[in-house]
Amino acid sequence: MDTQSILNEASSRMQKAVDHLDEELLNIRAGKASVNVLNGVMVEYYGSQVPVSGAASVTVPDAKTILIQPWDKNLIRVIEKAILDSNIGLTPSNNGEQIRLTMPPLTEERRKELVKRARGEAETARVSLRNARRDAIEAFKKAQKEGMPEDEAKDGGERAQKMLDKFSKKLDEVVAAKEKEIMTV
Repeated sequence: MDTQSILNEASSRMQKAVDHLDEELLNIRAGKASVNVLNGVMVEYYGSQVPVSGAASVTVPDAKTILIQPWDKNLIRVIEKAILDSNIGLTPSNNGEQIRLTMPPLTEERRKELVKRARGEAETARVSLRNARRDAIEAFKKAQKEGMPEDEAKDGGERAQKMLDKFSKKLDEVVAAKEKEIMTV
């Protein structure tokens, strides 16, 4: 293994951790309606489990409402039950043809809870970043035993640390932006 391939692998893993955090933070709603709120909600559709968006048209007509129009009218009850069971904090109401989810205004307590959840997701991502750095440093040690010059291995370890610092900063920016979004009334 050469220095660049080890660093590229670590960089790729760190970028995936940041991207995963971005996806997870999309699921944390900040009082605004978003179709991403339903990402984890699965419904039984023709014998298989699919996300709500796979069995219905999901739209956001305004900032506080999500509209779900099932492609099959028989799915209204199934989708409603799935939303209630998913524990996302929304109560569906239907008119026989579509389901409407109204976003309740966030209380201060709920905002703090969401910030805490966002920070928890960020900590999981930080652990992934540190694991990627650790694996890169171990790869440099192994490469050194297999003939890589000691100064090149040491330099690679330092570059892996700098990469960790860069991705940690990016991760902090993502979380800070989400916290600001959550706390904005």
